[in-house]
Parts: sequence; C-alpha cells; structure tokens
Amino acid sequence: MRFLREGQRLNQVEKWKLERHPLDVREAVLEVYSREGVEAIERVPGEHERLKWVGIYPQNQGGNNFMQRIKVPGGRLTPEQAQVIGRIARDFARGPEPNPHFGNNFLDITTRQDIQMHWIQIEEVPEIWRRLEEVGMTTVQACGDSARNVLCCPVSGLDREEAFDAYPAAQAITAYFVGNREYANLPRKFKMSVTGCLEDCAQAEINDIGMLPARLPDGTLGFNVRVGGGLGDGPRMASDIDVFVLPEEAVEIARGIAQLYGELGNRENRWINRLRYLVQELGPEGFREELEKRVGIPLRPAGEDLTRRYRGDHVGVHAQKEDGLYYVGLNVPVGRMSGEQFEEAGRLAGEYGRDIRLATDQNLIITGVPEERLDELLAEPLLRRYSPDPGPFERGVVACTGSEFCRFAIVETKIRALEWAREMDRRFGDEIGQEAVRMHFSGCSASCAQPQIADVGFRGETAKKGDRIVEGVDIGLGGSLGRDAAFIDWVEGSRPAEDVPEALARIFERFKRERRGDERFHEWARRVRNAELRDTLRGTSVPVVGVQKGK
Repeated sequence: MRFLREGQRLNQVEKWKLERHPLDVREAVLEVYSREGVEAIERVPGEHERLKWVGIYPQNQGGNNFMQRIKVPGGRLTPEQAQVIGRIARDFARGPEPNPHFGNNFLDITTRQDIQMHWIQIEEVPEIWRRLEEVGMTTVQACGDSARNVLCCPVSGLDREEAFDAYPAAQAITAYFVGNREYANLPRKFKMSVTGCLEDCAQAEINDIGMLPARLPDGTLGFNVRVGGGLGDGPRMASDIDVFVLPEEAVEIARGIAQLYGELGNRENRWINRLRYLVQELGPEGFREELEKRVGIPLRPAGEDLTRRYRGDHVGVHAQKEDGLYYVGLNVPVGRMSGEQFEEAGRLAGEYGRDIRLATDQNLIITGVPEERLDELLAEPLLRRYSPDPGPFERGVVACTGSEFCRFAIVETKIRALEWAREMDRRFGDEIGQEAVRMHFSGCSASCAQPQIADVGFRGETAKKGDRIVEGVDIGLGGSLGRDAAFIDWVEGSRPAEDVPEALARIFERFKRERRGDERFHEWARRVRNAELRDTLRGTSVPVVGVQKGK
C-alpha cells in the first residue's frame, strides 16, 4: 500500500512494520518463541508490537505472562466453539494467585464481542491456536494496526423487527481482511460495525466504519455508511458521508475506506492518527470524494435511516422470528466468567438451543430455545449466577481489564465496578425506574469500557486523600447512543475511589426526586447544570430542583 501523505516522518512502529510484516510473527511464535521462550522475543526489535497481530499483548506483570484475544466475528459461537474456549481458559489461564473476587482460570467477554484470557505463557500458544483452529477460530488480527473484530447485532437473523440479517455482510468483511497482507498495515486499529437491526446494537456511531440499515425510495434495503467514530482521547461521533450500499457491496466499501486510510492516514503521530482524525481533516464531503476514487462501485446518496433507538442490551427472555423459539440473554457483570462456566454456557446452548452470541455490553445470549424448554433452561444453576433478570445496575455495568493486567490502566476496575453496581442495586434497584443504568469503568483514557456513552462513566485517575495519593476516578454523566446520541460531560475529576459509592448514592437520590415522568437518567443529567451535578457528587450543596443547563 502506498503512503501518500506528504511531509511525514514515519514513527518507530511504522518503521518496525516495514522492516518485517507483522503477520510474519505467527510463524515466529510457532517455530521460535514457543521453543526458545520470551528471551527470543526480546532479541527482535519491535516484536512485542508485532505480536498484537496474532492477538497477544504482554501483561503488566512482564516476563512470560500474556493476554490472548480470540476473534469472534459478530459475536457468534457454536456450542462446540464456546466449550473449546472455556476449556482453554480452564487449562491455561492460571495465574500464580487467584483473584480475590473472580478466582482463577477466567476469561473476559469484551465490548467488541471478543474473548480474552490472561496468564498465557508463550510456549502454550501453539496448542491454544491448534484447538481454536480445529473449530474454525482464529486470533489473527484480533489486535494490531489492522481490521479488528467486526461487530454485528448479536441477535441478527433472530430479531423480529430487524430490517434484514446483516451477519452475512459482517462475515464477508471478516473473511476479506483476516490474513490480507495488503490491508494488515494501517496507521492504527480499524474498527467496523455492520447491522441490520433498528436499535443500533452494534454501536455504529463510535466505530471507524458504521453500516446502519437504510432504505431507498424504491424500497431497496441496504446500509447507510458513517465513518470516523471513536472514543479514547478526542472522542467523536461518526460522520454521515451520504453513501448507501447494498449488502453485497459492503466488502468493497470497507476495502475502499481501508485503502483511503492506509494511503492518507497519519503515520507520524500515533496519538492523532485514528481514522476519525482523517475524517475531521478532510471533512465528510472531502472524505467521500477521496473514497469515490478508490472503489469499484458507484456511490449512491444515502437512503432513509431506519435506526429508531439504542437498545443497549438483550438481557432477558425474548421471542425470535421463528414461532415457538426464544433467545435468553444472560447478564455477565463486567464480562468475566470462569472457563468452566463458559464451557457450561456452551453445553447449555447445545442442550437447549442453537448457539451462543456475545454482546457489546459484555453479556451473552443463548439462542433457539423452544418454548417448552424455557423453564428447564431458566432453572439451570448457571442462570442463577448469570441471571436473565438482574437488577438495573448489575445489568448495565461494564468494565475494562484495569490495572490487574493492563499496562496503561491507572486503577483496578473489575472488582470495583461490580461492587459499586451491587451496592446501587441494594440501595436503589427497585426505585430507579429503568431496566438498566449503564455504569462504564475504564482504567485510563483509552476508553476500552466506553465510558463516554454511559449514564455514568468512570475514568481511572490518581486522587489525593488527605496527604495520601490514592486510586481515583473522573466521573461523567449523561451519555447515550441512538437518536439522542451524545457523550457524557466529565463533571467531577480525581474523586478517590473509596468515596465513589456515596457520591453515586447522592446523585441517584437526586435523580429519583427530580425525574419527570418516565425520564431516563441520561436525559435528566443533560438538563441539570454540570456545576449542580458536581456539587451533588461532592455533597457540598443542596440540589436545586429544575435548574437547567445554560440557564
């Protein structure tokens, strides 16, 4: 791929990628590193960076301790695949000491419908890959500067109200990019979302490419295309570039955008080189013009956008398109399960239903359950642990890996997020008036837990408590996706983590008093002045009812 951006000096990562193609690291793992150990990795400049192309990250513990991410396109797993993944975690994801809350041999469901597990040693990787490949799975390009896992509505093909089943398009895009050397060296990670549902389950607004269901005046169904969404530092909602594509054209439009990004993207400064910065630089119209030069299909104007709202999750028991069949969404708070539990979920899917679907809220779904077997499934012990009928705070809690494993995280996230959610359910669960309150906790500014789109977002930070420096969080309120999509406002900074539960209690008490009718939390938070919200979190003033932002 040509680099056409003028006047740039390649950063060190770009130089490493040119010295040896990142996909070549797979063979090196199999033939060298798994036999000679981590010392052999250290001898090759840039090799830790290249390992990302096969889904491997070093943990913050260093040494022979790695995270392995498994790509699950559209979040869809057969019962056999789920059981294999569970057994891999059971056999290999064992740390030196158990986590005080989650024990050992666990795995995490991610916000990109992936699976990741920790404490993997490099010599174990070939056996892990062998087991995955036997059931048609891969870790290739689960990480790195390339096409990441393609998101899709987790109940595509099942939802009674979807415009059409977009999963075949997500599959085709995945098949095109995985292992494609031409498009495996982009300036940064490249995230895509494809959905035919009406509820933005695949979060199009915060992806590099978002394909949403749309209809032309003659009734033809396809996708409207949006580009340049993302979170982290410099969050941005995706831009409408006035393009409609048919499902069979989805691969070509994704390829063309990847080519545009690869050729014109910034390869000098990795802090400002996600696709959203290029979209901002060119503008939606300029981006469309450049795209038109690179694709082999005519760019039709956008059709009618069919998205109605942002659903957020699929927890609970729901009827499928097919009469007499149901899907059951299990709440997996913060996405963490033991390998044995995940294996059991696969067994239940095979026993009672059809398959497993992973969702962007870190939950999972068992599909294809006949009505006459629902009661049996709901009585299974696993569903008492991971309930289809949780409290609103546990239902909405999401957390990244945190400082337990991540080298960038400032604070521990998983245990805190779960404990805070359970405390809020004990104090407010029956009175909060909505099915889910979304509390998302990221251990740093990278936003892997998507705090900007939550009702309440937490971002790891250091804080001062008396004369001590302690773990803390910035707190934001009022985010959502869908028709009223907007990011949270960060209203409080560096709050000590131990003070957060009482701060949350004050804010939810105020919400209960002031909400209007069926007003949702994010709507209330947007109409109240940030200064008032901040004072409520701090407990420094009596809240003023009805004060609105900007007044």
